[in-house]
Amino acid sequence: MQIPFDRSLSGHSDADVLTHAVIDAMLGAIGEGDIGTHYPDSDPRFEGLSSLVMLQEVMGILGSRGYGLVNVDTVLICEEPKLKPYVGRIKEALAKTLGVSGDRVGIKATTTEGMGFTGRGEGIAAYAVVLLESLGEVDE
Repeated sequence: MQIPFDRSLSGHSDADVLTHAVIDAMLGAIGEGDIGTHYPDSDPRFEGLSSLVMLQEVMGILGSRGYGLVNVDTVLICEEPKLKPYVGRIKEALAKTLGVSGDRVGIKATTTEGMGFTGRGEGIAAYAVVLLESLGEVDE
C-alpha cells in the first residue's frame, strides 16, 4: 500500500519497514535468523520485491516448521506522514497476507515528539512482536 507523501523510503526491496519488522519477529521466534538472511540485499533477485510476498513465504516457513501465528502487534514510529488515517487499511492488508482475522493484528502509530532520527524526519522505525503456537510434530 502506498501512502501519499512528498518523500519516500528507499531500500533494496520495497522498504516496507512495518512488514520487515513482522518478518524479522517471525523468523526470530523460530530461530531462523532475520530478513537479511533470507532476502539479502546483495542478491538482485530480491530488488524491488514486495514485502507482502516475503511475508507469505515466511508464513510458509513457519508452517513447515510446525508453527502457526496466533497474533502480531506492531508499532510504527515517525513524525510524518501521519499514519493513523491508514492504520485500518494497513491492518487489513497484513491480516489478509497472514491469513488471520483483523482482530489478531495490532498496529499503532506514534511519534517521538521531534527526538531522534525519526523525530527529525530522517526515517521511520517499526517494532513487531509475534505470538506463535506449535501445531504439533513436523516430519523432517
